[in-house]
This record gives sequence, C-alpha cells and structure tokens, in this order.
Amino acid sequence: MTKRLALVALSFLFFVVFAKAQEFAEDFHSYAEPNKVVVRHVDLDWQVNFSSKIITGFATLTLERFDKSAPLMLDTRDLQIKDVLVSKDGKIFKKTTFSLGTPDKILGAPLKVDLASDTKFVRVYYSTSPNASGLQWLTPEQTADKRYPFMYSQAQAIHARSFIPLQDSPQIRITYSAKVRTPRNLLAVMSAEGNLENSKRRGGLYTFKMTKPIPPYLIAIAVGELGFRPLGKRCGVFAEPSVLEKAASEFSDTEKMMEAAERLYGPYRWGRYDILVLPPSFPFGGMENPMLTFATPTILAGDKSLVSVIAHELAHSWSGNLVTNATWRDFWLNEGFTTYIERRIIEVLYGENRREMEAMLGKQGLLRELSSLPPSDQILHVDLKGRDPDDAFTGVPYEKGALFLRWLEEKFGREKFDKFLRSYFDSHAFKSITTETFVSYLQKNLLEVYPGVVSMAEIEEWIEKAGLPKNAPSPYSENFAKVETDARKYLNGEITASEINAKDWTTQEWLKFLDVFSEGLTAERMKELDLRFNLTKTGNSEIAFQWLMLAIRSNYREAYGRLEDFLMNIGRRKFVRPLYVELARTPEGKEFAQRIYAKARNRYHPITQATIDAILASQ
Repeated sequence: MTKRLALVALSFLFFVVFAKAQEFAEDFHSYAEPNKVVVRHVDLDWQVNFSSKIITGFATLTLERFDKSAPLMLDTRDLQIKDVLVSKDGKIFKKTTFSLGTPDKILGAPLKVDLASDTKFVRVYYSTSPNASGLQWLTPEQTADKRYPFMYSQAQAIHARSFIPLQDSPQIRITYSAKVRTPRNLLAVMSAEGNLENSKRRGGLYTFKMTKPIPPYLIAIAVGELGFRPLGKRCGVFAEPSVLEKAASEFSDTEKMMEAAERLYGPYRWGRYDILVLPPSFPFGGMENPMLTFATPTILAGDKSLVSVIAHELAHSWSGNLVTNATWRDFWLNEGFTTYIERRIIEVLYGENRREMEAMLGKQGLLRELSSLPPSDQILHVDLKGRDPDDAFTGVPYEKGALFLRWLEEKFGREKFDKFLRSYFDSHAFKSITTETFVSYLQKNLLEVYPGVVSMAEIEEWIEKAGLPKNAPSPYSENFAKVETDARKYLNGEITASEINAKDWTTQEWLKFLDVFSEGLTAERMKELDLRFNLTKTGNSEIAFQWLMLAIRSNYREAYGRLEDFLMNIGRRKFVRPLYVELARTPEGKEFAQRIYAKARNRYHPITQATIDAILASQ
C-alpha cells in the first residue's frame, strides 16, 4: 500500500464510529446530500498556473455511503469540469456520467455524479476560473517585495467550492492530502502538515496532509516568495523576506499565547501553530486556517498593540476549528466563543486593563452597528436562508456572542464557567454542532447543575432576540475614563490640543479618544489635532482608519491624500468597507470613492470587490 493510500485508509477509519452517530442539519448553502452520500477525505493534485491565473488538476474524494442508489451531490462555483471517474478500490478508475446544474448567484452550481453500487472513490478532473471567488492572484507589483507573483485562498464562508469540487458545508468534516506543483522560486504552504518540511525548497512539487477532520472552509493554500522564522518550539512565521523580521518581532509572544490558552481550555490538538503574513489585499484581519493562520500585515504596528488578532485566530484552534458551527446561521458559535477566549488570552499576557479596553471598544462598535442593522440581523441565531452567508460577517456574532459568554461567566463565576467551557470543547472535539446542540449542552451541564442562576428564557433572549439584553455586561477601564475626559474637554473648547498629554497612550486609548469625535469636528479643529499628533501620517492601521473616518465626516481635505493611499494599498474589509460607505454618503464623496475604486479594484480580493461593488451601486 502506498503512503497516500495508507493516509486515506487511516482517515477513513477515523470516521467509522463518527459517521454512524452523526446527524446532519439542513444547510441552505450547500447542494450536498450528506445523509445519502458524504465525502470523508479529499486528495488534491494541483498545478498552480500564474500565467493563466488558474489551478488545474484533480480531486479524489473518498465516500461514505448510506443510500447505495443515490448520486453524489457536490458544490462548485465557476469550475470547468473536464471528466469524472469512479473506483471501488482507489486504484482502478473508470468514467461515469455526471451533470452540472444551473448556477445560482450565491450557491454556484451543483455537480451530480452517478455512482455504481460499489463506488467508494470519485475523481474529478477540473480547472478553476481566473476569477475564482476563493482565490486571489497578485502581480509582483502588488506584493511587499515586488519580485514574484503571489496567490492565496480564502474559503470562508462558501468559497472552497470555487477551487475544489466538494461538499462545501461546515458540518461535513474531511481530512485532506495534496500534491502542489509551483513555478521555480515560489514556496507553497497549506493548512496542513508539511510546511516546515517544504520551507527550504523553492518551487517544484510540495506535499501536504491534514489527518484531523476539518470543515471545507479551512482548506487553505498560499504560493509566493516566502521565508520562515521560528517563534517557539511549536510556532513560527512565514512572510515575504522584507516583512519577515518585523513579523517575527511582532508575534514573539505567540508561544506564550498558546500556553495561556492551554491552561484555560485544554491541550492544543493541531501540532504546530504557524502564521503566514499575506500581502495587504487580504480581506480580513486573520483567517484561522488550522496549523497556519493567515494574517494581514496591517496588524504589524511595531508595539504588539494589535496582536489581539493573533490571539483571536489562535483561539479558533478551540472554538471554530475544534468545535465548528454546523451551518452559517450558527456562526456565532465560532466567533462569539473565539472573541471571548481571545480576551481571556489577552488578559493573561497583557493584563486585565488591556482586556477591558478592548472589550469596551468591542461593545462600543457593536452598539453603533446595532443602530444601523435591521432587527433580524441583530439576532445571534440569524436566519440566512436565501442570503449570502457572508452577510453574517457583522459584529453581532463576534461581540454580542462574546458578551453573552461574559454574562454567563459573571453569573456562574469564572471557575465554574471555565470548567464548563473545557468540558464543552472536550465533549465536542472535531465535531460541527448547531445552536440547538449547544443550548441543550448548556442547559444540562451548567443551568441544571447550578439551578436558579440563569433561566432558559434569559438564554433565549440572548440567542434568539434582537438587540442586547438590559443586563448585558458593561466592561470598564479607568484609562478610558481619563482619555474620554480629555476628549470631552477638547470637544467643548476647555483645553487646546497642546494641553492633551498623550505621550504614553496605547492604541486602544487613541481609538477611544478619536471615537468621542465620531460625529465629526470642524476642519480647523482637525488640523489642530493633526499638527499636534501627526495623525494623518500614523503608521498604526487602526488609528489611521479611525482618523480617516473622522476626516471624511469633518471634510478635512488635508487627509485625503492619505485616504487615497490607504484605499489603494489596503484591502482589509474591516477598513475599506466603512470608508467607502462614509464617502458614498455625499455626491462629492461618492465621486472621490468611485475615482479611487476604479484604480484600486483589481488590487482587492474578490470578496472585497463584491462588497464595494454593492456599496457604490446602492448608495
């Protein structure tokens, strides 16, 4: 037996008991019919083609069948299906009939594969589209070092189907292996074992394996000119050469973060934890791909003030990767838990005050967002039927979810709640669950163990009702109280900018200070602050974003050169989306936004492009 077939066999055995016990929820965002035929392992064989901006090759799928008469239903988006073969033993394959259905704007197209009674393996030969929604192809000029092209994937929520024909539902956990061929001088890395073994090679054939079952959206790949620096015995960082040392310095506390999380919630079960710093077009702060977090370079502030992003992605190793939302309406199970755990890690490493400042900023942003969301989108257990699951990416699953868990901690006490969370992760390890499953576990293992503390009616209000309950936690920081006092005095004309002592302010204190002026200042007052603190030229991306939002509202034209540069060179949706929304509120601002976007659009990830296209079309 070859090593590859041995891996498939071992992965398949992992699921024997699991498959019999598993029940699948209805997933409106997948064509898969896992109660009839479910994919258990994906074996990829890829050629990465930068000239044509496509991946070509095949995917071999290992099946578990419950209905011998049912076809295999797969999710695809803009894939060119060349041929489909079936096999009973994974060695001898023969052609079968297949059909590609009518594409849906959100879901893509279903691929129906006819199976023989003894079929256990399906091999799909295909190529991706140059415009695949889950891949971004960068020219050398769009990278930090400007020497070689770069490609990376972003599969969450339902974009894996744009580069792999598979059952693209988070409840269908799979193992995977891959052979990846790249041009010379380029390193391939994936969310799997093999990155360290491959790290000294430059081009050619790379091999990977993920032996633990993961949801499809966690399959990830990047190819580019990359170097590596160790950060500890289990962790390290990959980045372009010019970024590598800065990233290694910024993320030097990663091993300590891992140790802090393990003390709280049990062992880290993924082997290594490495970080890949991507070019600035990456649409998110980070992506929790197992064993290889993808991170934006916008968190490289030089003072570790923005490393909560790394704490967040690491926390996903428990909430999200280990225990996963079964459908995208359960997304808060991933992000609410992770935001709560992130702040617990931050507290261990940087103190309670830092945790409270970040929690206050989080709640502050949530309250502002809730005021603009329809009631249906203020619910944790949000209804996404007929909608793009990317619509769930608001602050609600993150911040409202974290506040709910903090409320439970305050009600039951930290010691009892920590014990509950650890048992929750142990009991549901490597499983995907629904909100209903969580509530049932919560009721049995916390509410009934300590009766009279919390009612099911209160739980329902948090999860199924709009807005925040009146007794939601209120984080507090003495530092913020002092900063807000200075900001109010400046706003009321009681002090000048020169009288504000901001020498020792942290990033979080600056964000609180600027938020006091969220409705805008006069251009003259903006200029006074700018001359005093040089805010237009700040190298901190979070402060720059907040300042530029304020500049738009205040019509502070002297910052518009920096605004244009920011929008041209950063593709993180957290930043660019609100900036375009704010610009589009006025005819003059919209004209400026359209002019910038015409030049910047090709630099953005397809996910970001879709977001900004909608903003500028609707405003």
